Amino acid sequence: MSESREEHARRLLGAVAGRLALNRWLLAVAMTLLVAVGWFGSVDPVLVVAASLLLILVAALSPRSPAQRERAVRSAAADGASLEGLSARSLAAAVVDPLVVFDAAGTAVLVNDAARVAFGAVAPGLSILMKFRAPEMQAAIEHIRSGASQAETVDYAERVPIERVYRVTLSAIGQGSGLFVMAFRDQSEARRIDRMRADFIANASHEMRTPLASISGFVETLRGPARNDPAAREQFLQIMQNQTQRMARLIDDLLSLSRLEMKPYLPPGASVDVRLIVQNVIDSLSPLAAESGVVIERTFGDEPIVARGDRDELFQVFENLLENACKYGQSGGRVVVSIERTEVPEPEVAVTIRDFGPGIAEEHIPRVTERFYRVDVDNSRAQKGTGLGLSIVKHILTRHNARLTIKSKVGEGASFTVHLPAR
Repeated sequence: MSESREEHARRLLGAVAGRLALNRWLLAVAMTLLVAVGWFGSVDPVLVVAASLLLILVAALSPRSPAQRERAVRSAAADGASLEGLSARSLAAAVVDPLVVFDAAGTAVLVNDAARVAFGAVAPGLSILMKFRAPEMQAAIEHIRSGASQAETVDYAERVPIERVYRVTLSAIGQGSGLFVMAFRDQSEARRIDRMRADFIANASHEMRTPLASISGFVETLRGPARNDPAAREQFLQIMQNQTQRMARLIDDLLSLSRLEMKPYLPPGASVDVRLIVQNVIDSLSPLAAESGVVIERTFGDEPIVARGDRDELFQVFENLLENACKYGQSGGRVVVSIERTEVPEPEVAVTIRDFGPGIAEEHIPRVTERFYRVDVDNSRAQKGTGLGLSIVKHILTRHNARLTIKSKVGEGASFTVHLPAR
């Protein structure tokens, strides 16, 4: 009740102010009288003040003149025409999602630019039942045309030129207008992320299940047939230790990848000596290279080569790449590490690690940085790989605004080049 009174008071004050503005000449007369009294002082001030108040009251309560009413009507009509224009074509054009308005016959009446870009051959006059032939779309269109009061929601997929998934909402426009609207919300990215998350969980579970099954089997054997066999017990315990180490490496890589994904766009601010990092990596992996029968050759000098980056993360990048080269390229007998600074097109430092092993088939190269993707599953597991190393490399380089290029031919080895922005 108090709110209605306050609203009534506000409307009354607004109306009074509007009347005063329309009758500015009466206010001017009142102000002139007050100034005259103050200047001459010969007229009774009480009479002048009373006359001024009367003029102000008349200005506040006097009705609009016919001309004023006509101007107000024209202004309201202009505002209405502007809103009416925005309610159809202009409003549809401002919507970023695809939008199609159709009539009771199922014919498109209005199509915005986003819909033309998304669906190509769709324009006013086209039968939407001929354009959107998926059974679920046909059923939703027929249901909304039959006079359904509630909006219909359905999923719709476009297969060409690329697969896109939309959540489509169909509803009537107003009451009795005979017009309906379809609004498309692109769900493709959300679906892709959901699939990627599901694949990641499935792959991670599979990678963990294999060593756990192996350990469980050996535990049962040690408790049973191999209970009193010292040689078998020692062999099985060694295998179990290897499997637990594999799980530990997998967990470490998963945690490392998770940390990197939480800060994918945080650029490192420090500058580092790339030559020194690469040399430290070579020194740390020399025992592995010797064990694999691989000689690491370096083709860079001793002068500092500076680039922007985080030392620990870049150490992890080069360690992953050099370790892979030693493990999977060991049949070539050597690995060559080179560093080069270039100025064109942009200043950068390129670190290349090349092996002379079996190489990678061309169809595998675009996918080798995917999580758990392996070119040779059996060989990867034999080399104690987790399938996450190159994925970690990709995430670190993305954070550094850097990139990785891969060149390989089957039987001729592979080269991995890290391109870092120079200081």
